[in-house]
Amino acid sequence: MRLLIVEDEREFAETLRKGLMAEGFTVDVAHTGPDGLWSASEHDYDVVVLDIMLPEMSGYEVLKRLRAARKWTPVLMLTAKDGEYDEADAFDLGADDYLSKPFSFVVLIARLRALLRRGAPARPAVLTAGDLLLDPAARTVHRGEKRIELTAREFGLLEFLLRRAGSALTKNEILTHVWDAHYDGDENVVEVYVGYLRRKIDTPFGTHTIETVRGVGYRLSAS
Repeated sequence: MRLLIVEDEREFAETLRKGLMAEGFTVDVAHTGPDGLWSASEHDYDVVVLDIMLPEMSGYEVLKRLRAARKWTPVLMLTAKDGEYDEADAFDLGADDYLSKPFSFVVLIARLRALLRRGAPARPAVLTAGDLLLDPAARTVHRGEKRIELTAREFGLLEFLLRRAGSALTKNEILTHVWDAHYDGDENVVEVYVGYLRRKIDTPFGTHTIETVRGVGYRLSAS
């Protein structure tokens, strides 16, 4: 069982390494984002333990690049950041588990063994509509060979529309699934973001993927 720890606090990383080796793990350590990314990309690990706050490249960026490169090694984010939005961001980028410092070493071992039992997740299906492709794991969008850069909200909206391609969706349905079930702002924010999406995925290509359904809302054409 081979692990990679990417942690900039050298004393803490060494303590972790010794503890994990005592539990029977083989452990490699990297102290910067670029070094961790290189190690995780070039070697096969059973689990990567990845800090968020790293020199030169954040743990978020390391994780994002790993998933974009189709590296599905389970990743446990180990960090001093404990906000729920930080945790959500980690999972959105493809993390498999999240543990905040300070933590129980016993809990860390239990989490690692659970990830080992599950193994690397299967690559999720790419969502398509014609030549429009969205990869939920790598969080990338392409129109043919051209990559399209979207914000997190735009990506979530497009993913929701693609998963229900061909169905007419109300603004309220979209708000509930893409924003929040308890969102109480102006529902016209959906119209604004649909406009943003159209300018990125349709206008430059002369396509009309997102249709307006009068009196209902929006529909993404499946063809």
